[in-house]
Amino acid sequence: MPGNVYAMAGTSTAAPFGRMLTAMVTPFRPDGSLDVDGAQALARHLVDAGNDGLVISGTTGESPTTTDEEKDRLLRAVVEAVGDQAVVVAGIGTFDTAHTVESAKQAEAAGARGLLVVSPYYSRPPQAGLVEHFSRVADATDLPVMLYDIPVRTGVPIRTETLARLAEHPRIVAVKDAKDDVAETSWVLARTDLAYYCGSDMLNLPWLAIGAVGFVSVVSHVVTPQLVELLDTWAAGDIASARTIHRSLLPVYTGMFRTQGAILAKAALRLLGLPGGPVRSPLVDATEDQITALKADLAAGGVHL
Repeated sequence: MPGNVYAMAGTSTAAPFGRMLTAMVTPFRPDGSLDVDGAQALARHLVDAGNDGLVISGTTGESPTTTDEEKDRLLRAVVEAVGDQAVVVAGIGTFDTAHTVESAKQAEAAGARGLLVVSPYYSRPPQAGLVEHFSRVADATDLPVMLYDIPVRTGVPIRTETLARLAEHPRIVAVKDAKDDVAETSWVLARTDLAYYCGSDMLNLPWLAIGAVGFVSVVSHVVTPQLVELLDTWAAGDIASARTIHRSLLPVYTGMFRTQGAILAKAALRLLGLPGGPVRSPLVDATEDQITALKADLAAGGVHL
């Protein structure tokens, strides 16, 4: 971005996709097929719990192992169930720009109100490739775009200079940040008007402190009301109460990520009698020992099973 890099950009606190979004699992039936009815029921439950947005077919939604046709059916079903009550964001990122562009168009046609676009994974493109990829996807529809920066999965971070360039695109408006780099994120927030959503649950409160507008959460499958209270107390300036809520949720944050998030999110949903079903290979369902540990973690975090 040209000009004085120390100058503050906008100070808008607008949350273009809502404040509290769950990165929703994709429910499957016992035979592994897509459970559309379960997805609608889960979406309604999450919105009733306090989510004003849902991310469909993100990593927690096992997007690498669902087909384009399944993603379309899932998105249409969730839009039908809760699209008038919450912002439904479609995860459409792949490692192929052309495929991602087509997925963006498909999501727009299915009724999505926003796009979550992860950095192309595995191929480890240079920063110029990231600019090209994200720009082409943002040009493909009229939907607002949330970039997903998670280098532990993709192999390549979206650098600060790259984010500053991408912020100039009128439809690239937000970042789901799972880079976990407070210094770089602070610089992007200082230099751009991008709305930041914390994508690493343990960092929800710290990221509010540096300017995040909300959460894209996995643990919100089971603790949405507590996370909404955290957002509300922070917004009201009640820092002590926000800190208390953060600390009370530490066992849940830890417990839900003892192994891959989708595995334990689905295990937690089964414990609560909610739709989720099995995971798809190469993921494997939680073991009995993992479920026992999860029960203890959730109970310690105030989740009633």
